[in-house]
Amino acid sequence: MSEQQVRERAGQCCELCKSEVSLSLYEVPDSAVKGFDSTLLVCQTCTNQLTGQSTPEANHWRCLNDAIWSPTPAVQVVAWRMLHHFSSEMWAQDLLDMMYLDDATQQWAEASGVASNNEPTLDSNGVVLNAGDTVHLIKDLNVKGVSFTAKRGTAVRNIGLSDNPAHIEGRVNGTRIVIIAAYTKKA
Repeated sequence: MSEQQVRERAGQCCELCKSEVSLSLYEVPDSAVKGFDSTLLVCQTCTNQLTGQSTPEANHWRCLNDAIWSPTPAVQVVAWRMLHHFSSEMWAQDLLDMMYLDDATQQWAEASGVASNNEPTLDSNGVVLNAGDTVHLIKDLNVKGVSFTAKRGTAVRNIGLSDNPAHIEGRVNGTRIVIIAAYTKKA
């Protein structure tokens, strides 16, 4: 793999935000293969936020609405990971709902783990919750920002985990909400 090949694929701009300044190569972590297929051309702002040198800023990553459609798996993986990082933002959740990854790319994206801490997410009975589980609400919950109450007994299917092990995410009445895991019971 040569840097020139990656630059040609990227069209001489950041493969995530399309910036044309301060570009460098970025090796996407946890790839089964190394080289061209796991390397991106990214700007300094993206690099700093991806590597933890600066705090990720939600407004910068709104650029992912174009990146999620990239045919390059490495771009898709980084987009998926950053959207999960900002999954409490409605725009990020909407993009995640639209995004499609094939099985191998999905496994690569999940390899770094959305919930990077070792603390499990537990329901009200202390049962470990996993992404994709179905839970039932054990109490009425007022949902902020919308005009409905999530009623006790409501099934929330295909839940998602967040960076905070005390919270899960799921759809209630067609709206994606964050739910305190202790207010749920695994089905």
